[in-house]
Amino acid sequence: MMGKKEAFARIKINKLLEEAGWRFFDDKNGQANISLETNTKMKENHIDNLGENFEKTKNGFVDFLLNDDRGFPICVLEAKKEDLHSLVGKEQARRYAKSLNVRFVILSNGNLHYFWDLEKGSPVIITKFPTLESLGTFKKYKPSPETLINEVVEDNYIAITEMPTYMKDPDWLADGEIRDDFNKRNNLRFLRKYQIKAVKSIQETVKEGKDRFLFEMATGTGKTLTSAAVIKLFLKTGNASRVLFLVDRIELENQAKEDFYTYLKNNYVTVVYKENKDDWKKADIVVTTIQSLMFNNKYKNLFSPTDFDLVISDEAHRSLGGNSRAVFEYFVGYKLGLTATPKDYLKNIKEINDRDPREIERRQLMDTYTTFGCKSGDPTFRYSLVDGVKEGYLINPIVVDARTEITTKLLSDKGYSVMGIDDEGNNIEKLFSHKDFEKKFFSEETNAIFCKTFMENALRDPISGEIGKTIIFCVSQNHATKVTQILNEFADKIYPNKYNSDFAVQVTSVISEAQQYTKNFKHNGLLGTSTFIEGYKTSKARICVTVGMMTTGYDCQDLLNICLLRPIFSPSDFVQIKGRGTRTYTYYYKDVHREELKKNKERFKLFDFFGNCEYFEDKYDYDEVIELPKEITGKLKSEPTTYDKGSFENFSPDPLIMLHETQVGYEGMKIDRKLYEKFEDEMKNDDFVRRNYEEKNYEAIEDYIKTEIFEKPNEYLNLQKLQKALNLDRRLTLREVIAKIFGDITEFKSKDQLLEEEFQKFISIYKPENNIVSMKNLFKAYITDGDIRNKIDNKRFRDFVVNPKISLDEIKELNVKENNNAEPWIKVIPNYIKDYVKINTFLI
Repeated sequence: MMGKKEAFARIKINKLLEEAGWRFFDDKNGQANISLETNTKMKENHIDNLGENFEKTKNGFVDFLLNDDRGFPICVLEAKKEDLHSLVGKEQARRYAKSLNVRFVILSNGNLHYFWDLEKGSPVIITKFPTLESLGTFKKYKPSPETLINEVVEDNYIAITEMPTYMKDPDWLADGEIRDDFNKRNNLRFLRKYQIKAVKSIQETVKEGKDRFLFEMATGTGKTLTSAAVIKLFLKTGNASRVLFLVDRIELENQAKEDFYTYLKNNYVTVVYKENKDDWKKADIVVTTIQSLMFNNKYKNLFSPTDFDLVISDEAHRSLGGNSRAVFEYFVGYKLGLTATPKDYLKNIKEINDRDPREIERRQLMDTYTTFGCKSGDPTFRYSLVDGVKEGYLINPIVVDARTEITTKLLSDKGYSVMGIDDEGNNIEKLFSHKDFEKKFFSEETNAIFCKTFMENALRDPISGEIGKTIIFCVSQNHATKVTQILNEFADKIYPNKYNSDFAVQVTSVISEAQQYTKNFKHNGLLGTSTFIEGYKTSKARICVTVGMMTTGYDCQDLLNICLLRPIFSPSDFVQIKGRGTRTYTYYYKDVHREELKKNKERFKLFDFFGNCEYFEDKYDYDEVIELPKEITGKLKSEPTTYDKGSFENFSPDPLIMLHETQVGYEGMKIDRKLYEKFEDEMKNDDFVRRNYEEKNYEAIEDYIKTEIFEKPNEYLNLQKLQKALNLDRRLTLREVIAKIFGDITEFKSKDQLLEEEFQKFISIYKPENNIVSMKNLFKAYITDGDIRNKIDNKRFRDFVVNPKISLDEIKELNVKENNNAEPWIKVIPNYIKDYVKINTFLI
């Protein structure tokens, strides 16, 4: 039996036109702007006469004209029946468009859609039709690759934008320290040789006719400055009229905006999208997080495919990990990816399981290289940590291996064994691994030994002699709280009267001022300045204790110590965390006698308490190995304590006196609806929730709801109860609930709506040409049906002879390699789903 029949091509295309604001008939939004030919208004019978699948047309397709506000055609839409490939007859569409002096063509069969700029190159896949407004703007865009290729890029490419007259200033004309002070005073940025090479590599690649680029640059080598030079190159030469810069963390939004403002403010306007939702179109550079666009597929509602001519993804394989690539592929135009994680970073992992985090990330890395046209594995430009150290721009760490008896066993293949007693009094053995630390296995003494070891072995500030500035990465927010307290207690004993519980500071999402703390720490003003030497500008707080903040893009050049008090499973996280300390720095102090003291940062320490280096790089050769005390006891996390509501046992008869059946409608029972409405009202009026929502700190809100609202006496509210109250056919997420409460979304989407959206992301990434309907049937069935997943994974294809969701014929269609795919779709689709789709979302 075949899968569910798809809606016909005309219905799908009509919907896409409607969603993009195009109109067949006059309505309250304006006059009709679609016609069958010039100056001919559409009538209802015109559309009906085409047939639902364009079967009544001569060749199975028809040309619509999309007209501008003056009634002139701006785009030709060639719509065809779904069993014809979208690109069939494209030459006819080109001729027709040129005869009308129209630059843009859309080719669609209802399932696959191409946008074609006749002045630029070949058709490119789109997942949404462009709006009239975006086409009008895009029409003014006149790219000139030759101009870009011939643009002269030298070391002052950014500096001359920052201060066009700097070369005439007497202080700059002087040599040595006077010029250096002038550059520092005016914040002038000069490109290093490798950054110039990076920009020129794009010019060379454009010369080859390519429009995708990937920079593999080590953390601390100035990817943002290099990006600014690339942005200027495209904007100045007219090869971009607007640029989208994607980051993967909220804290990086403002950092990128500030950097681009500093470098390019005299020529170009930079905005953060969430702060300029109404007038972002006036900007040259728009910065936003990939997560904000991915949530509820907002990118399709906020932007048209032609709104940006250059899209840059910072930390590409993180920000474009999973199906986030769909955002990237949504836009037409040039694409640049930036990454600090080399594709060959992971070593000796051939034998690991394909669901191992390292193997998953290896595949994602390879996907990233493919996305940016670097399928061979060679990026457009590469500048490694080794290159940076060799040329004096970066510093390698001293890596410290420190393990206790317990952590050694937690890290072993066998694990750490704890004997206990079950409810029936029997002795039982429980095994824990390093993944369980501070989640299921807790040891206060282990945390104390970690902190003591750090305090005794940390690098000191070369001027003041106090503990050097440090970032400590913990397992969880609760773990961070414990470690912060332990460190402050140690500091009170070691440095009496120097600190007042401000030696270490927790910097996590539940701390309302966490973002400001990161800035103050960077600028040496966190909780004041040093009490060790008067007038020496360095933070009084020496340690930031965090979980996930301060990992990517955080630039604190005078950092001397990094501590990993947790296992890390993502190589990109590990590379980023390690990279926080690689930057060079000169410590400076001028005493009361005006005598200057300068010390260069020559090294930093990476304390590895969980064998992370060995995990990623096999038998890692540690620079230092510290033996830690063995006498430590661990304790198991007890079962959650239940609330004592009291009890009463009834022995009297209780006969049935009424039986009445009522079918609960889609709106749910009134008591369930009231439960959700009450929760919604409480959250809207909660000061903590409202404040963090305004700051877009969703993680803090989720943690707060889980710990302070859910599972409390009286209602014992939880996500499952809210889901039931809303009568949803799939699992709800807290992020969705928060968005609905504050009006970011108007409704909770059904399971099938989400499946459709996930499939469209897959289409935009892999760009299949045939068998779209069969692929969709497999895609949906594999996600929603565990039995089908099992059969596909075990290649039991004969079991699909009779299956209501997908037929054996469809399986056979998808078991053939297509185009340049190394694997048939029957393997590509399940692997994609395993890596990138959260199957749990679609369960009830």
